[in-house]
Amino acid sequence: MRSITMVAVGLILSGSAAAQTSQVEQQIAAFVDQNSGEAIALLEQVVNINSGSLNFEGVRAVGDVLRTEFDELGFTTQWIDGSSFGRAGHLVARRDGTGPRLLLIGHLDTVFEKDSPFQTYQETGDSMAVGPGVVDMKGGDVIIVYALKALAQAGVLDDLSITVVMTGDEERSGRPLSLARQALIDAAEAADIAIGFENGDSDPRTAVISRRSSSGWQLTVTGRPAHSSQIFRESVGAGSIYEASRILDGFYRELAEEQYLTFNPGLILGGTDVDYDASQARGTAFGKNNVVAERTVVSGDIRALSTEQLDLAKAKMRTIAGRHLPHTTSELTFNDSYPPMAPTPGNKRLLSLLDRVSRDLGFGPVTAVDPRLAGAADISFTARYVEMAIDGLGSGGGDDHTIDEFIDLRTLSLQTKRTAVMLYRLGKGELVN
Repeated sequence: MRSITMVAVGLILSGSAAAQTSQVEQQIAAFVDQNSGEAIALLEQVVNINSGSLNFEGVRAVGDVLRTEFDELGFTTQWIDGSSFGRAGHLVARRDGTGPRLLLIGHLDTVFEKDSPFQTYQETGDSMAVGPGVVDMKGGDVIIVYALKALAQAGVLDDLSITVVMTGDEERSGRPLSLARQALIDAAEAADIAIGFENGDSDPRTAVISRRSSSGWQLTVTGRPAHSSQIFRESVGAGSIYEASRILDGFYRELAEEQYLTFNPGLILGGTDVDYDASQARGTAFGKNNVVAERTVVSGDIRALSTEQLDLAKAKMRTIAGRHLPHTTSELTFNDSYPPMAPTPGNKRLLSLLDRVSRDLGFGPVTAVDPRLAGAADISFTARYVEMAIDGLGSGGGDDHTIDEFIDLRTLSLQTKRTAVMLYRLGKGELVN
């Protein structure tokens, strides 16, 4: 990943001489270049504050640092307390203007809790730095701040109405999810366009216009216990493990070829006695080779590109589960989490604008990420409320969620310029048809 990112950024920067931008856009780009050191210093500051999702104090501390930046830009800021959903909370910043209503999305938390050995920012040479959350997604948060600063310095920030939502639990969502994402949904309902600053696939030549959903499912199967020598008799039947196996095989045979749909059984327990704790994703099972299994539990996830695809898949899975083997029963339940973000015409228009901006800045084309490479993210909660959405405008890097997580620092300026100029053109009504 590290070499791929360096090559990609090198190819982009090598073509920067072809820029075709207005005087205001050149002013915006110059501001970003002149303040790149300051942006990197802000990144180092927030990365060095541990903000694992369960470190509420640390999440609030990162929020305080960024809140100050928004306050200085004239935003009205608010901390949404997360006690009702078991997390630290969210930072919301609003600034009214005359243009389209934009929602910019980031998150404050990381996967690295206080007991992680990975705690500090460190530059490693070749424009690279490592640190917890440096690319996922504190780099993206810094891009938001400095894109807005560039617009303010150019005197065009008032051409936009902007709400920024930085959640404090993207990496480990609070529950109930309806409360944990209420602030984000409220902001989306009042917006025309949503823009996310996750790092996408960490390739600055791409952006995300579609994300698959993330839902859970649980299959609970019962059979008639008996001595194993009697299995398959009319009075005994097939037992719960055979029934669970039949259902899983049915899922695979009837749904595996569906494009962009995946469904993974991640845990299975079967036997005479089964104790499964869904909240801990663990359990125990007891069974004997000479006893027909009475109960089997399977837990998994399902991901789809659209609500329609998800609904059809659920219906097929329920039908398959309902074709019971003799003397067995099954219950299939779903637990929806992140909704899908379908590749709508509006999203494609927004990508076209970003692509034109990138070419005009001399950074080359931007294409859509394959949805199979784009996991669930906060922007998915906004998709049904806005006219268009795009994600993946964060920094480039790699090895996310590991102690080797790194950022290519050159992508901070690159993505900040793209973002700021795109926002400027949105303010001027230059959305590509």
